[in-house]
Amino acid sequence: MEIGQKVKVLRLRDRVSSDLANKLGKVGTIKDYKMTDGSGVGVVVQFEDNSNTWFFEDELKLAE
Repeated sequence: MEIGQKVKVLRLRDRVSSDLANKLGKVGTIKDYKMTDGSGVGVVVQFEDNSNTWFFEDELKLAE
């Protein structure tokens, strides 16, 4: 996955707030990368409402 690509939120690994749960199924644009717990890399996704959050790559798929 690369910065600028459109992605769709497929699943969420953990229990999350209702604001984040509402992103399930939504499409956003990758804006940056984020180091997670020292061993993984996540991606920061910006949505149409200008909110940003990060996801693990396996929670996303490229949008068509």
